[in-house]
Amino acid sequence: MRPIALITGASRGLGEAIARELAATHDLLLGARSADSLSNLVTDLPGARPWPVDVTDYPAVAEAVRGIDRLDVLVHNAGVASLGTVEESSVEQWRDMLEANVVAVAELTRLLLPALRAANGHVVLINSGAGLRAHAGWGGYAATKFALRAFGDALRLEEPQLRVTSVHPGRIDTDMQRAIVAREQRDYNADEFLTPQTVARAVRNAVETPGDGHPTEIVLRPINRSG
Repeated sequence: MRPIALITGASRGLGEAIARELAATHDLLLGARSADSLSNLVTDLPGARPWPVDVTDYPAVAEAVRGIDRLDVLVHNAGVASLGTVEESSVEQWRDMLEANVVAVAELTRLLLPALRAANGHVVLINSGAGLRAHAGWGGYAATKFALRAFGDALRLEEPQLRVTSVHPGRIDTDMQRAIVAREQRDYNADEFLTPQTVARAVRNAVETPGDGHPTEIVLRPINRSG
């Protein structure tokens, strides 16, 4: 029986790249808000099934995990980012980011702990460089990623039979990144950023680390190839 991996935020960008990396070795549950957004990826990847649910809709999440009795890999990739200084940031921005980036991760993990324990599973938290160092204008987002790192550290101690990996990539060439750069009012240069495939390969390497090793943190930074 092939191992099973659940990937949230799998419909595009880094989540899609992670799904394609793990497809050769895992049966996949592909998370996104709608099944339609996953249709092309499910067609491309035999053994993949859509798992359409808004991860901040907790009754729906509780229903969606019913029947998952064993889970080898849980990749928390879904999340949101909103720029703004402390002065500019609204209560709604703080709440939205904390809800998506921390609370939803904690609740989905909690619900799936029996399935993860049954498989001696692996939880992968897609964090950020902002989870290691905050920058001006990114305070709210960084706060959620620092909290996500703390969640991973606590989970690792509380569930010693699981492996828990926090992945801290620098900025990645995705549609979300293009929107962020547009808000920064500067030209977009893909060479400034990591490719989703590079980060996805790091996730796969972590998952494939032999069982005597525990990859607790992975930090990736882009090499500027524009010069």
